[in-house]
Amino acid sequence: MEENLRQRWYDLDPTMSLAVSLMHETDTQNQKECAELIKNKAKDFNIHIPQNKLEEAFNYFYKRWYDKDKELSTAFQYLKIMPFELQKEVSLEIIEKLEQK
Repeated sequence: MEENLRQRWYDLDPTMSLAVSLMHETDTQNQKECAELIKNKAKDFNIHIPQNKLEEAFNYFYKRWYDKDKELSTAFQYLKIMPFELQKEVSLEIIEKLEQK
């Protein structure tokens, strides 16, 4: 029960949770390609990270696996603020891409 209280933001949707899990398990090159996919989709939909949020992401000790790479961390910031429908669409694209590898 305590584990549910500390659920990660991307675990709220099973599709997004699977996409993130696959990204975590794949190699660095695939992670970078997925990060580009996320950032390009955000750009296509004119989604911007507030500057202070981006700076905050790098002003603390790395806590999450994706914080170790600036591009990957930025991509996750975009994914987190996307509307749910877009998160779902991007997650499905990531799953499809990584399952083909």
